[in-house]
Amino acid sequence: MRSIIALGGNLDSRYGQPVSTLEQAIDDLASAGVTFHARSRWYSTPAWPSGSGPDYTNGVAEVSFSGDCRALLHVVQAVEKDVGRIRTQGDAFRWEPRVCDIDIISHGAMVSPGIWAWRAVEAANPAADRPELVLPHPRMHERAFVLAPMAELVPDWRHPVIGSTVAAMLEALPPADRAALRPSGT
Repeated sequence: MRSIIALGGNLDSRYGQPVSTLEQAIDDLASAGVTFHARSRWYSTPAWPSGSGPDYTNGVAEVSFSGDCRALLHVVQAVEKDVGRIRTQGDAFRWEPRVCDIDIISHGAMVSPGIWAWRAVEAANPAADRPELVLPHPRMHERAFVLAPMAELVPDWRHPVIGSTVAAMLEALPPADRAALRPSGT
């Protein structure tokens, strides 16, 4: 089964600038048995909230892995740690600058039980800790830095709960969100 993963970072690591770190993470994922079928180009996006750190480098990849999605999550988290990610807890750290962040956006058409229940909990308490894995990613449809690179790879992928395609979800975002996203190096 194919998955979509999102990779991002905005701090330098022992591998250099964020693009170098993310490329190392891709190499490490491949060494751990993750097969890359397609990759987007890298995009640059402002840190959120505005002024909270350097711009992020983001991209997505379509991958497969012989294990289930929880096994893939453990591989992803191990690679994040290996390239220098330090996880901190709590809302104060949710959008902090980071060396590497890799999220599983989707795993085929899998829907985590209770995805919308989680969204309701989060809406009432933004500081609530998210369960270990919620699929599809509960905020993917709100993020240009996920949807624009996904549109390069799988524009017709349909969200299994919302029912919209990647292209339609990207188009539905505010124009300012789409305009803030630019291919890296431009």
